[in-house]
Amino acid sequence: MHTDWGPAAVAVIMFILLSPGMLFQLPARSRVVEFGNLQTSGISILVHAVLYFCIYTILVVAIGIHIRT
Repeated sequence: MHTDWGPAAVAVIMFILLSPGMLFQLPARSRVVEFGNLQTSGISILVHAVLYFCIYTILVVAIGIHIRT
């Protein structure tokens, strides 16, 4: 029995990197992009969720990242 950890690993890494305000925030309160401000807004959460979905779909479905144990 093999387990595919690829989708889970991609999801965790992307969740850490794409959390609004952690590395960057798009759109920011005063500028288009701010880096490392650790603040967020509703529109920023929506933009990061759409980015997360698009990048996750590309990595898992189109490229097919698999980590089998």
